[in-house]
Amino acid sequence: MASDEWVSASAPYVAPRHPGASDAWTEESARHGRKGGQKLTFAGEISALPEVAEALGIGEGAAVIVRKRVITLDGEPIELTDTYYPAAVAAGTELAEPRKIKGGAVTLLTQLGHAPDRIHEDITARLPSEAEREALHLSDRDPVLILRRTTTDVKGAPVQVDLMTMPARGRHLNYEMQVNR
Repeated sequence: MASDEWVSASAPYVAPRHPGASDAWTEESARHGRKGGQKLTFAGEISALPEVAEALGIGEGAAVIVRKRVITLDGEPIELTDTYYPAAVAAGTELAEPRKIKGGAVTLLTQLGHAPDRIHEDITARLPSEAEREALHLSDRDPVLILRRTTTDVKGAPVQVDLMTMPARGRHLNYEMQVNR
């Protein structure tokens, strides 16, 4: 692996955590001898964007809970992550509160009866918006990857949509899948 390339797998980020375990990003960055962090910039109810509404199977403009975060590595911003939940699932829970969730959001969803079952990820590339360039310290020529992850629970209902924006340079997304027979 080149020193400026980061290989990441999604599996640890979509599984509930064991009691007392740190979050998946803290663990992954520590394995690389680095310090990962995240800053929650907003948590609360908003109207669903068209892309989010479609992924969650709700009406455009319907109420959703969003958690917006800036993901950091050694104190530098490396990813913008907005996570959306149907209001019917998340309103009135810790997901709607502007604070860290002990054990993480996936663990809380599991405790609320929405254990993750299926994950669908869609990845595109584009040039960043002005706000994204500023937040991620990019030039206007640095492309970003947009990863949209939709999580459905064991009942088949979509319960979480993540929209992640990250610099394309140095990223290597790695997938391993098991086909059930």
